[in-house]
Amino acid sequence: MNAGALRSGTALSALGPVEMRLLVVEDYAPLRKSLCQGLQEAGYAVDASADGEEGLWFAKTNDYDGVVLDVMLPGRDGLSIVTQLRRTGRQTPILLLTARDTIQDRVHGLNLGADDYLVKPFAFPELLARVRALVRRRYHRRDPRITVGDLELDTAARTARRGRERIELTAREYALLEFLALRAGDVVTRTQIWEHLYDFDSPAESNVVDVYVGYLRKKIERPGLPKLIHTRRGQGYVLEAGDA
Repeated sequence: MNAGALRSGTALSALGPVEMRLLVVEDYAPLRKSLCQGLQEAGYAVDASADGEEGLWFAKTNDYDGVVLDVMLPGRDGLSIVTQLRRTGRQTPILLLTARDTIQDRVHGLNLGADDYLVKPFAFPELLARVRALVRRRYHRRDPRITVGDLELDTAARTARRGRERIELTAREYALLEFLALRAGDVVTRTQIWEHLYDFDSPAESNVVDVYVGYLRKKIERPGLPKLIHTRRGQGYVLEAGDA
């Protein structure tokens, strides 16, 4: 990815359709660019801001699957952002980043409503593992494996199987399947799918969700086996075992 495309205080275009949508609020440009690039390469859509006030606006305006939030920010500090989001009922998972390494600082951030705490400097693989854990926790999944009928997803390896057969999926198709699997049994609207798989700058396409649901059905459905992806007319889609 061209680092010049990352602008402080603006949303970022993703490398392509991805699995979940994150917000990074970090004022130190080199770190912000590195985090965004790493998260995008790991398969996330990423919006980013260098300013606390704008970061709060992004977090209140969009339904993110996780927020990576620096504590020390211009405009509004990270702890204030956590407080405001929790007061308004937002339960988005938040990972705080800070240079402060005292127990008191960590306890204070967690007591305000943050979900996790990472002290700078840190290794990116650790941050990525913590982000993935927070996203799974949001959907009440601690095990990286998700099973729906005879369909199994491994969210760590980003693979899918139906029975013993491995299903070859594109990045777009896997992203959609994982999002449906994380909410298995619940109706997911087209708008929800779009908002969670694409970042702020992605151009809207009216039928892209339906097109990729069609692609996914062709790959995971099998003659004689129960349907897994069901259309709810006027509502959206649901992933569940059975013929309903």
